[in-house]
Amino acid sequence: MRNSLIFCFIIVSSLAFSQRGKTGDKTFADRFPQDAQTLSSASLKMVNEVDHDIIVLVRDQEKKYLRHVYIRNNDEYTFSDLPITRLYVQFKSKEFYYEDKELTVINFGEKHTFNFFFDPSKIQNYIMISEEEFFKP
Repeated sequence: MRNSLIFCFIIVSSLAFSQRGKTGDKTFADRFPQDAQTLSSASLKMVNEVDHDIIVLVRDQEKKYLRHVYIRNNDEYTFSDLPITRLYVQFKSKEFYYEDKELTVINFGEKHTFNFFFDPSKIQNYIMISEEEFFKP
């Protein structure tokens, strides 16, 4: 009986842990095209300072998909070798989808940082978008 309880505890705890991704995972790889690859040495560091995990998506100036990534709370991820363009940043936060109103301009060799944090006074910096908008190629 005791061995059965220990075995059940191990299985349940491993399943609970496996539900959460790791920073850098391509959570929706089956719903997006391949990541765009360039050699511009430009980068964009994404810092997740909110109390939950997010999925971040970057699009070019024509709103075409470039890359996406899963970022755990209080963690960061750097998109490297981004194309020289204006970037739109979209993200999935809990069950909602958002787009940042500001464009990030990427030039050759530049390093940018984008911080995600919850500040009710800054909610006007984001546009709520639909799931369809988020997942379009």
